[in-house]
Formats: sequence, structure tokens, C-alpha cells
Amino acid sequence: MDVFRSLDEIPAGYGPTVVAIGNFDGVHRAHQRVLKALVNRAHHIGGKAIAITFDPHPTRILRPDSAPKLLTPLALKLRLMAATGVDATLVLPFTRDLSNLSPREFVQRILVEKLATKEVHEGYNFHFGHKASGNILTLEELGRELGFVVKIYPEMKLRQHTVSSSEVRKLIAAGEMSRARTLLGRSFSVVSHPGRGRGFGHKYTVPTINLVEYNEQVPGNGVYITTTRVANETFDSVTNVGVRPTFGDDGFAIETHLLNFHPIELTAQTEVEITFLKRIRDEIKFPHTDALKAQIGRDVKTALRYFKLHTRYAR
Repeated sequence: MDVFRSLDEIPAGYGPTVVAIGNFDGVHRAHQRVLKALVNRAHHIGGKAIAITFDPHPTRILRPDSAPKLLTPLALKLRLMAATGVDATLVLPFTRDLSNLSPREFVQRILVEKLATKEVHEGYNFHFGHKASGNILTLEELGRELGFVVKIYPEMKLRQHTVSSSEVRKLIAAGEMSRARTLLGRSFSVVSHPGRGRGFGHKYTVPTINLVEYNEQVPGNGVYITTTRVANETFDSVTNVGVRPTFGDDGFAIETHLLNFHPIELTAQTEVEITFLKRIRDEIKFPHTDALKAQIGRDVKTALRYFKLHTRYAR
């Protein structure tokens, strides 16, 4: 997948294109439905399938106090977008100047002049242009005038949940990992790096990794059955999300305990991806560390049973 980070990076004569525009946070099932149809249509007409997204998320510029935490920071989003088969993603830097474009200016400059767009695929609730003044009907009107077709997708619902980024955030914040997985089409994960500590620069011999500060969407405080990918190796794991109340910590932390651990190379730059499979329990303040250790032992046994059962069914 090509990644263009400005309009100037798009080659001359690129197109014709079939386009979808959106934040695509989470790249959930509703996004996947649109993007896969986009690819099919582009290939059918001999064109390119291109997704247009924004960085940073527009609300971080327009309404920073109410901006959502991201399900998929840009690097992960691009990885998931590539998996849909689109030919390219255009990452438009979201600025005040871009936000001030009228719906007509946005369509004329980007879709018509730069991308030679033949079709635009969008959800029923799509808004664009200055102060979100354009909607899907505006887009259809501009399409009739400027020579492209608009394909509108209705709301998607699964298990009584609307498939949307905001709904996925709610489920993850509540620790509802199975329901979030239904909407995402995959298990939710966090990609980060280890916090500095013992073992960097040498063989890492401690089976617990703390992530550096992570400011995007995470599951609600609690203990989870997870898998943890360290560079190119994946371990079964149990992960605590929260403030470790037994130790009186004030700071939030994500701490993962690797179950099938062996000494590994680990630096501050090593990529660590924690995939959340199931919530075990709330985070609890124990009267002493021995009680905490006993509970951790029970959590590990719960996780081992989970992995044994799911490995059996996977065969």
C-alpha cells in the first residue's frame, strides 16, 4: 500500500480513483465493509482504491478538550488499512486551513483535480467541509455536478450494537473485550514500547514488562488474559491495567506478565503489542503483598486454562 502524507506526494496522473474519506479509527467492521467494496470497484473499473484520512484526528485541532483517545494510532491504523487491500492511503495533515475549506472546495481540489475520482464510498452519516457543513446529500449533489458517483452505506449493527468507533471505545473502556472484538473483527491491542528498567542492553530475565506511558484508548482498569508480542515473538500473558493500589502507586501503568517466558533481548525501542482477549477481574487493593501474590497465582491458572481450552478448539 502506498502512503501519501500530502497532496504534493501524489504522482501526476494518479487515478482514476475510487475513494473513501474518514478518520477510520479502529478500522472496524463497518470501515472494512466500505474499504473492501472500494477495492472491488476500483479493480472493476481499472482504477486505484484510495482511502483519505487525517492526522491528527480533527477533534484534536477543533475541539481538543473533547478529543477521543484513539483506538488505533496512525502507525497501527495504516497497518490495518493495508490489510484491507486498498492501493493507497492519503494522510492529510489536519490544519485550520484544511478545516476552513468549504465542501465544494474540498471536493474540487482533492477529489476532482488531484485524484480524478470516479466514485466515493461513504457511510450514511458522513460530514465534511467547514464546520462539517457538508453531508452525504451535499456530496451526492457535487458528484452529479462534477462527475462522480456516491455509494452510501447504511448503519451496521451487530449484536444490538452500532458498529462505530465511539461504540467500540465504550466497550473497551468497560472491559467488554468480547463485544469489542465482535465490532472490530479482531481482538483489541495496544502497541507501545517497554518502560526503562532492569535488563535493557542485556538479556532480559524478568517475565514482567511495563509499558511506557500510553495516552490512547486502553481497557478499563482490571486484570486481563492477553498475548504479548515482543518484537517478532508472541507470549501468552496476563496483563494488569491500572494503578496497582496494593503498592499505593498514584500513576497509571500497563504491566504484562509473560507466562511461557524465556530470557529475551529487550531495549527501550523494542515494539511491544499487547492483545486483550478476556477480562478476569477488577483491580483490587489487597491487605498485603502475600495476598496479592496468591491472587496473581490464581489469575495465572485462569489464563493457562483459557489458553489450553482455546488451543484445543483451534486444532
